[in-house]
Amino acid sequence: MNKLRLVQLLESILSKGNFNQQSNEITFYCPFCKHHKKKLNVNLISEKWHCWVCGVGGHKVLGLLKKLKVEKRFFDLLFKITGNRPSKVLTDKNYEILSLPHEFQQLSSSSSNNPEARNALSYLKKRGLTTQDILKYNIGYCEKGKYGGMIIIPSYDEEGNLNFFTGRSYYDVNFKHLNPTVSKDIIGFDLFVNWNEPITIVEGAFDAIAVKRNSIPLFGKLILDKLKIKILEKGVKRINIALDRDAMKNAIAMAEYFNGRGISVYFVELPEKDPSELGFEKITGIIDNVERLTPKKLLEYKIDAY
Repeated sequence: MNKLRLVQLLESILSKGNFNQQSNEITFYCPFCKHHKKKLNVNLISEKWHCWVCGVGGHKVLGLLKKLKVEKRFFDLLFKITGNRPSKVLTDKNYEILSLPHEFQQLSSSSSNNPEARNALSYLKKRGLTTQDILKYNIGYCEKGKYGGMIIIPSYDEEGNLNFFTGRSYYDVNFKHLNPTVSKDIIGFDLFVNWNEPITIVEGAFDAIAVKRNSIPLFGKLILDKLKIKILEKGVKRINIALDRDAMKNAIAMAEYFNGRGISVYFVELPEKDPSELGFEKITGIIDNVERLTPKKLLEYKIDAY
């Protein structure tokens, strides 16, 4: 890859950057948080990019360009520089990406004097989330608008692009959950998945955060095509299925699918509570002691469920 041409491309979009020849990195003013110092760092070898202030980042420059919503000609230039072609023909329409609510505020940068921020943080603390969790997952909240009074948990793909988010009220109201009306055929928390290690599949974002280690939320009870395909492509050796009790039929179908393709499946039998209610220590203890699902045991589950 031609580093000079990549620098020229980035500077044509982000203006002049500070280049460090020793580390092969270039730093720009961040267009997302607009910090007064150059804090958006791009590695010209690995293509990883990250803002040290607002935390936005990704694994490839392609993801940065998508997030910036630049014109198609910049993508064409990038493909010529990197030599990487997309898996499908790209048009301007392909570059449209999901956006967080306009009223979204990061909890990590919210004022402690703001009563809404305090209420949101208090709710997360009761759910067992730590400051590290809030920073890692870029968790925020909305005071007003469609998602007013809600915690917002974003999900990002492997390139750092938003691929979904979920809203959860931090008040005791009947209308507790709200998700965007977009496809759920995504890989939840893909940015944090290590495909060389066992993965744990759960239903919701809070469940995945509670499990902490290599956990993928379905944002529902069904596993869709993208996740199935990626698990097979990456050669995942072990899958822990930790769905709620009322999703047993879904869990059985998932187990049959992966068992039939040579992947070791482990059923995480949960008590009446879901992973987010159990907390990290209890759910970790259950996962560590679970046994591999055998054909005989799977049949027993099917008989009980049906």
